[in-house]
Amino acid sequence: MSVNEVRATGLEALALATELLQRARLADLTAGLWEAADVQWWWGRPQQSDEIEKLFWLDDAGPVAGILLTSAPDGCWQCDPVVVPGTSVVELEVVWTRATEQAAVHSAKGFEIPVRGDDRTFQDLALRSGLTAGYQDSTGWMDVADRPAAPAPPDGFVIVDRTQRPDAPHPMRKRRGDGVAQRLAQCSLYDPGLDLAVETADGRVAGYSLYWFDPITKVGLVEPVRVEDEFQRKGLARAMLVAGIDRLAAKGAQRVKISYGSEAAGALYRAVGFRPTSATTWYGSVSE
Repeated sequence: MSVNEVRATGLEALALATELLQRARLADLTAGLWEAADVQWWWGRPQQSDEIEKLFWLDDAGPVAGILLTSAPDGCWQCDPVVVPGTSVVELEVVWTRATEQAAVHSAKGFEIPVRGDDRTFQDLALRSGLTAGYQDSTGWMDVADRPAAPAPPDGFVIVDRTQRPDAPHPMRKRRGDGVAQRLAQCSLYDPGLDLAVETADGRVAGYSLYWFDPITKVGLVEPVRVEDEFQRKGLARAMLVAGIDRLAAKGAQRVKISYGSEAAGALYRAVGFRPTSATTWYGSVSE
C-alpha cells in the first residue's frame, strides 16, 4: 500500500487531524490520548500554529499518521505524534523524529509532548530525545448506560444551550476571545445544542460547559466545564455535567471521556461515575 506525505494548514489540517484521530479510535477503543473533538476544541481560539504546515501521512484509506502542533500564548508548543494503532506502513520512530524536529523549529520557548503512563514506547522515545517529565493529568471514561439520573438545577438557576441564545455573547469569550463562537461554528463536530450554560434568574452566566459527540466513533467528550468563582459549591457543575451527558446519550454516544488536572475536578468526575483509566505525563524540551 502506497503512502503519501501531505502538508496542510488551517481548516484543511483540522479536517485531516479529525479524520486521523477518528481512525485511530476506531482501530483501538482505549489507546491514545486524544479524540477528534479535542483538536476541534483547540481550534476554538486563534493560534500561531493555525498557519504552520502540519505533516500527515495518507494511505489509500486516508490519514494513517500525523504530527499535531498546537501553539500556546506563553510560547511553549504542544506536539503530538499520532500513528493509527496496528499500522505498518509508517514507522512510529520516523513520525516521532519528524515531530520533534518540527516542534523545535517552530516553538519559541520549547515544546511538550504528552505521553500516557502505559505507553512504554513513547516514554522510551521521550527519554531518548532528552525530554524531561513535567506536568501530569488524568483521563477517565464512563459508559453512557451507567450515567446517573440528571438532577434539577439548584433553585434560582436554569440550564440553557446556544440554540436558545444564538445572538447572545458566548459565555467563553472572556477566556477564549471574542471570536470563539465563530471558531466553534467552523468545527464539524460542534453542536450548539451541546453548548450549555447555567444562568441565574436575572440572566447572568454562572457557568458553562461544552459537550462533543463524534458520530463516527460514538464517543462523547466533555471540554470544558467551568463555574464562575462566586457560584462555586452550589452543585452547578454536577447539574450541567449530568445534563450534558444525557444530551450526549440522546445523540447516540456510547462512552464519554474527560481529562482533568486537579483533585477537585477528579472528585467531581468520579462522583458522577467516571472511572480514571490513565495518567499522562507532559515531557518538555526548553529552548535556549
